[in-house]
Amino acid sequence: MRTSSRLAFIFLVFLYPALMRAQDVPLNMEEQQIFAPGCMKLHNAWEGPATVCPAHLHDNWHRSLNFWREERRLYLAYDGKRYELPALQWTQSSFMQPQVMVHDRYFYDAATGRYTVDKYLEDVDRRYGGVDAVLIWSTYPNMGVDDRNQLQMLESMPGGLAGVKEMVADFHKHGVRVLFPMMMWDDGTNKPEEPWPDAIAVVMKEIDADGINGDTQNGVSVGFVEASEKTGHPLVFEPEDSSDDSNVGWNLMNWGQYQFPFIPAVDRLKWLDTRHMVNISDRWAQDKTNDLQFAFFNGVGWESWENIWGIWNGITSHDAEATRRVSAMEREFAKFLVSPDWEPLYPMHNFGVYSSRWPLGEETLWTIVNRNQFDLDGGQMDVRAVDGMHYYDIYHGVELKPEKNGDRDTLYFPIEANGYMAIYATAGELSARQQEFLAKMRQMTHRPLNTYAHEWKYLPQKMVETGPSVASKEAPEGMVLVPGGEFLFKVHGVEVEGGDMPGLDVQYPWEETPHRFHERKLMVKPFFMDKYPVTNAEFKKFLDATNYSPKDRGNFLKDWKDGKIPAGWENRPVTWVSLEDARAYARWAGKRLPHEWEWQFAAQGTDGRLYPWGNQLYATAQDQQAGADPLKSGFYFPVRDAGRTMRGPDPVDAHPNGASPYGVMDMVGNVWQWTDEFTDEHTRAAIVRGGEYYAPHGSIWYFPDEITNDTHGKLLLMAPSIDRSGGIGFRCVKDVATAPQRTAGN
Repeated sequence: MRTSSRLAFIFLVFLYPALMRAQDVPLNMEEQQIFAPGCMKLHNAWEGPATVCPAHLHDNWHRSLNFWREERRLYLAYDGKRYELPALQWTQSSFMQPQVMVHDRYFYDAATGRYTVDKYLEDVDRRYGGVDAVLIWSTYPNMGVDDRNQLQMLESMPGGLAGVKEMVADFHKHGVRVLFPMMMWDDGTNKPEEPWPDAIAVVMKEIDADGINGDTQNGVSVGFVEASEKTGHPLVFEPEDSSDDSNVGWNLMNWGQYQFPFIPAVDRLKWLDTRHMVNISDRWAQDKTNDLQFAFFNGVGWESWENIWGIWNGITSHDAEATRRVSAMEREFAKFLVSPDWEPLYPMHNFGVYSSRWPLGEETLWTIVNRNQFDLDGGQMDVRAVDGMHYYDIYHGVELKPEKNGDRDTLYFPIEANGYMAIYATAGELSARQQEFLAKMRQMTHRPLNTYAHEWKYLPQKMVETGPSVASKEAPEGMVLVPGGEFLFKVHGVEVEGGDMPGLDVQYPWEETPHRFHERKLMVKPFFMDKYPVTNAEFKKFLDATNYSPKDRGNFLKDWKDGKIPAGWENRPVTWVSLEDARAYARWAGKRLPHEWEWQFAAQGTDGRLYPWGNQLYATAQDQQAGADPLKSGFYFPVRDAGRTMRGPDPVDAHPNGASPYGVMDMVGNVWQWTDEFTDEHTRAAIVRGGEYYAPHGSIWYFPDEITNDTHGKLLLMAPSIDRSGGIGFRCVKDVATAPQRTAGN
């Protein structure tokens, strides 16, 4: 008999009858979730008559699940051997994993120039019970402001790869695993010398990383797995999405970006192989109850992500305490949560209370959530009566006394509104460790969860004040007068994500909250502004006069050759200088960096124009009619560069048609320019203005580039080595001693 015929025969004789039985309860699946049978849903009158779930529903539905799993494994030729590798088994108990922005002030101290792993871990341990792994993010949203690719951004971190390796080792000392992201959309910046899978694997081995998060990827392909194993340093791969279950055999983890119906859904990848770990990621939610309840029901974890691209979406005291309790129970009973005999939606007495049963040998664990907004007490569930079996309420740390009911025992216990419960059944005596854990849970849950504050709060920001410059009565050489006056300062941030939630963008001194859109009438004092951005030649004079050498020299004047300006670059804007470098130059020159509203006043004047030269992006009406691309004309600003390697900015005086109302030149489209710095408890960021010539091709995720007068960029700050960029320069301003009359030519 041919192989195909033999398989068909096996299917008809053995599998087809099971399939027919499974059809009693068709499975409702979408993306990564398998939903509960429709008859379990509470129906409103307008939804038609409710269907009563038959008594045998659970058994039939569970049989359907099992058949689907067996059929999918057969179809995939699934073996799951990678889950058995000792070096990778940490994933099966890695429940709490935050995404850590390298710009977080709890992660790195810019003042001392040191990574502060202990400070970071002490904070999350104090607030919500600690973490099992961290995903360290060094790229988006800053990536694309110059041509550094994702690995070069990592290399730009303080201390280079050697410093990163030390930081990773600090996490490992605390038993915390470390992942880094990879962005396969990053095909517009520098091309690596070897294929991406090999390039990433080599660097991850060098820094002793444990795994990779596949940003935006619906499954990381097996080629990346093979590349890491070829180095002798196998990595765990965690794609952002994974509705395609064909990758579950080599992607041992993934994010769960779920829907959250009232009845918890089963994670289909966790069901395919119960050893698979999911970290539920619902980053913009301000209430984390859904995340934690779905995680506890599925025996998986949570992406405890608070610093979202520099926007602090911190968890509330209520959710922090819930996290502490859930993570404690999951870690203690982790071996149960990979049980191949997992039974989701174990029957419970009360509507709105849902359970998963996790049998392991002669012992069993149930993880239970109350989706109702009220407390419940009394009889909650029935279990098969077994002589000598003991039942423990793990959440409250006490033993339960079941009520006999024929061949069933009924368990009575309380469960809080939107709360959590775990039941442990064993015929044996509790170990000393287990008794100690019950005592810990009794102490932890003594205070009801609903007494913790559940109100979400944004983090207030402050603008860093740099102080006045040396004042001057007359315009110094190379500067022009901006006369000041009443000014409608109207601007918005161009962040890719976040909408207009509180905490996004910046908070000016006159505002109550950070947010994206800003409008304020200001009275701006007169000031002098550099007619052109500071050039390489001018910065060289500063170096010669002061012997300035920053403590952190990473990427300092990166485009200079052996400390010398490249031939022909003297009159181009100086780049690869940090905010600190620019401030040092300004102090030496008796100047300061402009406030953002001063920069915009100089570019816009008082008529609200969209560009420094007016409201028209086209050079002429004829160009517009002809469909000419204004970004390629070079009339007002440099031609855009979408290459994988930056060509370098244009000379500062190359585009005289782009002058502002006050004769300030080269304000937009050549290089971004440093202005104000803003800080909150967790993040530093600088506002950059004017846009740049470099616009890497291929992705919306690169640093947004805008050249209009009513937009600004927000660049997250960590340390000079990574903050410096080939796309950012600066210009200075000087305070006016008295308000002089504006003279011709200024």
